[in-house]
Amino acid sequence: MAIKFFQEDSTFRLPKKLKIKKWIRQIAADENYLVKDLNYIFCSDEYLYQINLEYLNHSTYTDIITFDNSEGGKILEGDIFISIERVRDNANIHKVNFEKELLRVLSHGLYHLCGFKDKSTGEKKIMRQKEEEAISKYHLLSP
Repeated sequence: MAIKFFQEDSTFRLPKKLKIKKWIRQIAADENYLVKDLNYIFCSDEYLYQINLEYLNHSTYTDIITFDNSEGGKILEGDIFISIERVRDNANIHKVNFEKELLRVLSHGLYHLCGFKDKSTGEKKIMRQKEEEAISKYHLLSP
């Protein structure tokens, strides 16, 4: 039952790791999932762009890529790559603080592992609602 944080081509260090881990487990539990092995990898735009190109054949920059390593059932295993540069840029574009945008992206990857999609307009709306609910729950947790 591990949630781990790594850096690749980035010096970013996640603050409040214990609170974030508790929050991630709570989000999963709210969706009736259990986290078994979850890796968040914070990286640069270029690093994530190369992953997008190599594994998904997409030649675009993105803030997050989620790889589901789960073997079925309600047990979550996966690798979630997050571009810290893109998160900062998106926070500025959407006029929110960096922490809120980071929480949105952290929960976004987890919701993908829980089976939520974001391709259609309806799916995007549900994903945004889930992210906002998750961010609200984070602020209610004790440190």
